Amino acid sequence: MPVQRLNHAVLYVRDVERSVAFYTDLLNFRTVFRLHADGGKVPEGAFLQAEGSANDHDLAFLQIEGPASPQSPGRRPGLAHLAWEVNTLAELQQIRGTLLQKGALAYDTDHGTTKSLYANDPDGLEFEVCWLVPADRTNEVHPVAFAPLDLYAVIAQFGADLPGGIGISAPARH
Repeated sequence: MPVQRLNHAVLYVRDVERSVAFYTDLLNFRTVFRLHADGGKVPEGAFLQAEGSANDHDLAFLQIEGPASPQSPGRRPGLAHLAWEVNTLAELQQIRGTLLQKGALAYDTDHGTTKSLYANDPDGLEFEVCWLVPADRTNEVHPVAFAPLDLYAVIAQFGADLPGGIGISAPARH
């Protein structure tokens, strides 16, 4: 697969506030976005950016216990998923085909500035493969957080070979 770099990690935690405090105090991360639990559909969450990063988030936390999150049998603190970047939509499409062929594709999501495939490895560990809209083209996308991904429409909009951005706010390489 033409994966180029790690984009972010998402962790399941027992207490989002405790985790945010730890990583902001120890490693100087800053909170850039929060999710607020909505009766069991969306867990309490926080998305953090490393100091000097151009990415929209480098680390995220999703709460798995307590009144602010949905209870899921078997869910415990640890890795929710790692996200890997590809350079082009053609590469994302190629990976999508391979994941489908192997029966590993779980779902895909349009996060607005990030176009993502989610899959499971043989042990059931989730991972994400994503393409990032270049910073100079982010005004062309809707600011959605979770929508179905129409990869063919995205390719029609941006072209299969447009290099993606490195981190959401970094200028694209042309």
